[in-house]
This record gives sequence, structure tokens and C-alpha cells, in this order.
Amino acid sequence: MIDAATAFAEPLILTVAPNGAYKKRADHGALPVTPEHLADTAKRCLDAGAAMIHMHVRADDERHSLDPAAYLLATETVRRAVGQELVIQITTEAAQVYAPDEQVASVMAVSPEAVSVGLREVAVGPEADARVAKLFGWLARERIMTQVILYDTADVAQWQSYRQRGVVPEAPWFLLFVLGRYTAGQTSLPADLLPFLAADDRTYPWAMCAFGKHEHACAAAAAALGGHARVGFENNLFLKDGSIAPDNAALVKQAAQAGLDCGRRLATADDVRRRFG
Repeated sequence: MIDAATAFAEPLILTVAPNGAYKKRADHGALPVTPEHLADTAKRCLDAGAAMIHMHVRADDERHSLDPAAYLLATETVRRAVGQELVIQITTEAAQVYAPDEQVASVMAVSPEAVSVGLREVAVGPEADARVAKLFGWLARERIMTQVILYDTADVAQWQSYRQRGVVPEAPWFLLFVLGRYTAGQTSLPADLLPFLAADDRTYPWAMCAFGKHEHACAAAAAALGGHARVGFENNLFLKDGSIAPDNAALVKQAAQAGLDCGRRLATADDVRRRFG
């Protein structure tokens, strides 16, 4: 169990989620959809305080994609811009397009440095336990930094059950508490963290992501409570003053300042690798 003092002493991991699966350039001109856009965004967000980029790739028409070739190209392009100074995290997100086995096949084909996995998206159907065991066993063996996405306390309970039953092996997992849903007008609040923290057994470090104009307040709350934060255009376009952010880096910069104001040192990519790699 990670006690509160130990968690607070850890450097704050800021992850930027610059595009997600749904928004397009029409939603904001600085939203990155090509490898070159992602590389430029990665460099700017690194300079603003991010240690990791949660990276989606898109097809030519800007639709969500899990194409391994697209992920490999985007990773190579971002690496040329930032070297090893950012952890590059891909996603298995279905976005109502990909079936669970397709999600698993994609991450195995890419074999990335880091990945985020929505537990409820792969733990479905009669083969759920076998699929979860296959994926998480492989991730642990390959030492791939894995962030487990949990949408509510039922997901937290399911995750704990998988661990207790030995479906998921012991490894340095990283949890992500999602404060809300991809619905029109969704606005998260810092208090949305409380049910997660009450249900969590504090075995692994946790981070949060939030929707809408209070994303910054939620990130600041996470920093103050010993957690970590993911911010960016995937879920929010607004600065803390309510104005539209000029780019992803502006959201990272204000979250970084909130962490520093709480007395948290900002994590580097190497800090993340030492903790989870």
C-alpha cells in the first residue's frame, strides 16, 4: 500500500493528451492529427512540463485509428523531435470502432514503450478473463509501461478482482481515474475523485483525467492529493480562466504550475521509466 506521504513525495507526472479519438482540426486549429503535428505538440508540451504524451493517431480523414503502421510512424516522428525526453504512450481505445481482440492485436503489433488500456473495453464477452490474462500477462513480460483506465468504482472493483484472482499478474501498473464520460457538455469536478479514492486500495500510483472547463481544478486536486494528472485537448479546450487555450502546451504549463505550488517536483521521462518501466 502506498501511504499518503509517500505518494505526495513522488514527482508529479504530467501527461498531455493532445488529440484523443473524436475532436478534429475544425474543433481547434492547434489540435494535432498528423505525425508532424504530434511532433511539434510534443516538443512544446515537453518544454511546458510534460513527461509523457498520450498519443492517438488518425486516418487521412482524421478518424480514429489503431493502425500499427500509423503508430510506428508517429512514434518515430515524435522521437526525432524530443528524443527520449518524453515517454510515448499509445492507446487501445475502441472509440466505437474496434473490437476487443483488434485492440489487443494492435498494441501487440506496435510493442510500444507505454500504453493505456481501458479495462472495460477489453474485459467483455465470454472470453473476457482469457483476453485480460493474455494482454496483461504479455504487457508484464514485455515490461511495457501500462496505464489501466478505470471509469468508475465498478471498474475499480473489477480491476481488484482480476488481481486477487491472479488473472492480472503483479507488475508496476499505473491507474487512470476518468472523471466523467465522452458526452456533450460533460464537465468534471474535483469532488469526482472522491469515490475513486475511497474504492482504491492504494497498491499502485494513480492519475486522473477530467472533462471540460474544470480540468485544471481537477489536476490541481490530484497533485495536492499525491496523484498525477493528464491534461490536454482530448477532453478539454479551456484554460482555468475560462478562455480557450491557444494550444496543448498552455494546459500543461498551468497544470505544472499547480503542481509546483503544491510542493511537487515535476517528473521527467526518466523518472517515469524508473517508476514503471
